[in-house]
Amino acid sequence: MNKKTSNREHEFTLVLDGVSELTQRVEDALFEAGCDDGTVSLRSGRIFLTFSREAASLKEAIISAIRDVNNANIGAVVLRIDSCNLVTQADIARQIGRSRQLVHQYITGVRGPGRFPPPACEITDGAPLWYWCEVARWLWENDMIREDVLREAEELAVINSVLELQWQRQLAPELTEEILRFVNFCPEPACPASQQPVSIA
Repeated sequence: MNKKTSNREHEFTLVLDGVSELTQRVEDALFEAGCDDGTVSLRSGRIFLTFSREAASLKEAIISAIRDVNNANIGAVVLRIDSCNLVTQADIARQIGRSRQLVHQYITGVRGPGRFPPPACEITDGAPLWYWCEVARWLWENDMIREDVLREAEELAVINSVLELQWQRQLAPELTEEILRFVNFCPEPACPASQQPVSIA
């Protein structure tokens, strides 16, 4: 017998593009499209939706919310989930409830099992940043976080990467396709159907 997955509340924020004014029409359209479990706000010229959505997983909650935004037909595009995959040493410490000193010891190999993931960027500036999804996998493999924390870190990273690629395809389509071909993601003259990126919208 298959074990039924129970739903739970997932909180997240979607950052929108394509709509610059928060009008009653925009709010009504989003509400009627299914975003009635989200709070729409405007800050610094950017509209965003903060959800508390019931679903079996964070991934399912986010994907269904993106679909609802698209179904509102107001010209809005989901730019990204308001979650950054790049983290500092201090961010890692906060995420796992440990001291910065202990995290530094994990990084340097003084404490822990070793082989901590190397930083992803800002390496030469003395304030390196790590991919949280990479760090989360190391933490999970060493029994420091639950599996669902790892899974959600990976889901957020992948969904944001797909959204970013979709946005770049709209912003600079020719350049994006050129770079994709150059790094062999998309062979000449264009991606065959089997290699076309799948939209999550």
